[in-house]
Amino acid sequence: MRTIKFFKTSTNECPVKEFLDNLLSKQARKVTWVMNLVEELEIIPELYLKKLHGTDGIWEIRAQAGSNIFRILGFFETSSFIATNGFCKKNQKTPANEIVLAEKRKHEYINRSKQK
Repeated sequence: MRTIKFFKTSTNECPVKEFLDNLLSKQARKVTWVMNLVEELEIIPELYLKKLHGTDGIWEIRAQAGSNIFRILGFFETSSFIATNGFCKKNQKTPANEIVLAEKRKHEYINRSKQK
C-alpha cells in the first residue's frame, strides 16, 4: 500500500490541490478515483500509472473523463508518491515544460527533506 502526498512550494502552496479544485466535479471525481487506485492496488495497470522515460524518475497518474485527459506528475519516495503538478493533456506528447516542472519540484522536495 502506498500513499499520495501533495508537493508544497516554499510559500506553502499546493499546486496539485489547486489543479484538482479547478476541475469540474465529475472530472475531479475521476482523477481522485484513479489516485485511489494508485494508493490501493499492489500492481497498477499502465493505463493508470506510467513511468515517463527520459526523465529523472518522473511518473504520471493517468485519468480520462469523457474527452478530457488529465495527468498528475510526480515521483516515488519509499512507499509514497509525491504529486508535483497536474494538467489537462491537449495532445499525444506530455508537454516538456510540465516534465521540467516536475523534476524541479522533485529536487526542491529532496533538498528540503535533507535540511530537516
